[in-house]
Amino acid sequence: MAHVVIYTSPFCGYCHRAKRVLKAKGAAFEEIDVMMEPARRDEMVARTCGRATVPQIFIDGRHVGGHEELIALEASGELDLLLAET
Repeated sequence: MAHVVIYTSPFCGYCHRAKRVLKAKGAAFEEIDVMMEPARRDEMVARTCGRATVPQIFIDGRHVGGHEELIALEASGELDLLLAET
């Protein structure tokens, strides 16, 4: 299974929805709470070329975007392929 990293904050509904999608897929993920670890927000912004909103999702190091992009990947069937890669 792919290595998934998701940057989140606790009061973000889109973050909760994105995690729900990943859990439904059986994907384990590393969650980085940028509210509890503010320095990690700078890391996220650098990794996403300036995107400062959460969630921001990476699959095997590839930035796939936020909640809307994750849903689009799911709708197209590409999410299953990305999660299956090792």
